[in-house]
This record gives sequence, C-alpha cells and structure tokens, in this order.
Amino acid sequence: MNLSKRGGGVELITLSLFCIALLVCIIFGFSVLPALIAGLVIFMLYGIKKGYGLSELLRMLISGAGKAKTVLVSFLFIGIMTAVWREAGTIATIVCYASRLINPHVFLLAAFLLNALVSCLTGTAFGTSATMGVICATIAAAIGINPVFMGGAVLSGAYFGDRCSPVSASAMLVSQLTHTNIFLNVKNMLRTAAVPFALTCAAYILLGFFTEGVGETPDLYGLFGKEFALHPVTLLPAAVIVVLSLFKVNVRITMSASILVSIPICLFVQHTSPAELPQLMFSGFVGENAEVAAILNGGGIVSMLKAGAIVCLSSSYSGIFLKTGLLDGIKESISKLSQRTSPYIATLCTSVLGSVIACNQTLTVILTHQLCAELEKRGEKSAIHLEDTAVLIPALIPWSTAAAVPIASVGCSPICIAFAFFPYILPLWQLAVETIKNKRAHNKTA
Repeated sequence: MNLSKRGGGVELITLSLFCIALLVCIIFGFSVLPALIAGLVIFMLYGIKKGYGLSELLRMLISGAGKAKTVLVSFLFIGIMTAVWREAGTIATIVCYASRLINPHVFLLAAFLLNALVSCLTGTAFGTSATMGVICATIAAAIGINPVFMGGAVLSGAYFGDRCSPVSASAMLVSQLTHTNIFLNVKNMLRTAAVPFALTCAAYILLGFFTEGVGETPDLYGLFGKEFALHPVTLLPAAVIVVLSLFKVNVRITMSASILVSIPICLFVQHTSPAELPQLMFSGFVGENAEVAAILNGGGIVSMLKAGAIVCLSSSYSGIFLKTGLLDGIKESISKLSQRTSPYIATLCTSVLGSVIACNQTLTVILTHQLCAELEKRGEKSAIHLEDTAVLIPALIPWSTAAAVPIASVGCSPICIAFAFFPYILPLWQLAVETIKNKRAHNKTA
C-alpha cells in the first residue's frame, strides 16, 4: 500500500514525528538516545492507534530486540577485549612498530592502513578512532599534515575494518539479521572491497604528493615506554584474533581466547595487580601517565553501554514495523525501484535515506534490512548488499554518530568526510558493477 492510501496519513505523521525528534537531537548536539526513546513511544502509540494492545506491543518490542542479542553479548566481549589490550600494551606496541613506517609523503596512506589494521583487529570504528586515530592526529599535528586530509584517512581506515572484521558489531548484526555465516560474509566483503581498497590506497598516495611535512615524528617509544613494557609478546592477543579468524573459529570464542592470552601479559609483563583486573574489564584502561592516558584511556564494558542501548532500542523498532505494517507503503515503492533497476541500487538508495534519518549505523542497517529483505532471496547476497551500503553510508553523514564520534575523537572538521575515500568509493564501485551487469543482461534479452 502507498502512504496516501488506507490511513497513510497516520504513517506519515508517525515517521515525521520520529524524524523531528532526531532533528532536535542533531540541532542541539544531544545524544541520539533521547530521540530513540521518543521513537519508541511514538511507534507504540501508532500501534495502539492500529488496535494493538500494550502487552502485544511489548511482545513486538522484545521480539525485535531479540534480533540483536548476539550483538549485545558480543559488545561485552569487545569492551573487555579493548580494555585488556590497552593494559597489556598490545595497542601501544602496534603503534610504536607502525610509527617506523611514517613519512610525510606516505603518512596519509599509512594512517589509512594503520587504522584499517586496528579496526580489523578490534572490530570497532569508534575504538579505532579513539586510539590509532588520536595517535595519527598527534603525529599529523607534529609534522604539519593537513588535519582535514588526516581525518579523512582515519575515518576511511576505521570503517574498512568496522565493515569486514569478524569481531565487528556491524558484521555480527548483519549476519544475525540475514541468518548468514559471518565468515562467509567476510569472504564476500573482502572480494567486493578489493578494487575500492586499491583505489583508496592510490588516492592517498596521490594526495600524499601534495603533502609537505614540517616537523619530526613524535617519539612514541619514549612516550609509551613510560607506561608499558613494549615487548613483542604483547602482540600475541592480536595474533590470536588473526589466526583464529583465519580458521573461522566462532567470534566469541576468538575474542575470549584473545582476552585469556592478554591477562597473563597484563600480570607478568605489565605487572598489573590481579585485584585490578575486574575493575579494568568493567571500567576500562586508565593510564598513570597523563600523555598516555589522553591517548589510550577507554575500553571496558562501560564503554559499550551507550552503543548497546542504541542497538537494543533500534532493534526493538523492527518488531513493531513488521507487525503493524508501518513501513509497508515505503517497502512497495522500494520494490518497484528494485524491479526497474536492481536490488543493490534499491538497497543503496534506501540506505542513503535511512542514514540521513536514522543518524546512526545500527538503525540504518536495521531499517534498510527491514525494507529490502525481500528484494533478494539469497541471504548471502542480501548481507553483502547491506555491508556495501548501510554499514558504510552512515560514516558519510555529518550528523550521524557513525561520522560525528570518530571526527570528534580526532578533533577534526566534518569537511574531512570529503577525503574519507573508502566509504564512498566502495558503494559507487558496486553501483558501477551493477549498472554494467544490468546493461549486459538487457542487451542479451533485447
């Protein structure tokens, strides 16, 4: 049905009220959580208007939130893992070893690759930008690199891994929604990312030719050496993630193994007190040295609570959307667009609109899946379409938390989005591939 028919005005008003709530939060710089809570109330009132009882609506909310339970549990593992990695000196050692590669002319390429590496290992764009991103910003300021270029490279690298890491919350969410195997999805993501990744590297190499450094790289060994023993053994937690992922071991088992390997390193290499470990896992790492603390503080279960609340609230909407038919009119229009073009193009258009309205990655993924799930019969195809669109597009929307949080972490202007090449090269590349396929198919049938 169309929104203009069968009471479509109610649907339009309902969605408009939710958009207004989001816009208010954006304009006044609030967290999106109040808007999501307001959306919960708005959608429940819509359900009551449609004749559903309160108990039935609560069941819809629980059903929707249940779709994200795997992701929520994984958030706990991610929070703990990022905390013990900090305490074990894993991140500090990676940064120090990688800093040897930095040269002003290749800094942007190095920043992209280093952030891509960390985000692949940790599975979080926010955590990457708050650690490796901050370090890149520090180095960029010291050697005179344009902060806008630097911010784009950090954002680009952070979302490369956020998209295709087997421990990424977004990858887990897509796998959960589409009922697909996460490791098969990662394989498909690496395949579709190959050319865009190469083009992104080439773009940062070219941009590097126009970059002139004026200073020296900070002494990161001296800085982190005040807090950590920078020993090769501290790289083991990261190596565990890489090796077990290659063997397609369950994600939570992989993260658990990395955490268990990190603990003795904390105790015997960094000389952390056993009594401090529970607090570390819950509240995150707190450095004793002020300079180190400014860069590495964070992690822990507490760091994932806000993200968990956003995922839980966003996921709960899907139950109401599905049962009440709130989005049926929009789904019909998207289906027609898919028939005229292709499922990928319809998914891309939906994710752009969803990103603009939803203001966060999780809700964009859920909305796009809700509206486009029936366009592809194969779950793996639906999953890769979501990964190539809804996971990346929010990083290009300045008022989305997917872009705003990393940008704020590195202290850069939103203009840097223009230089975050990977999140828009990949969707555009896939758009070109789909267009060529459609033309060939049309020529064969003509």
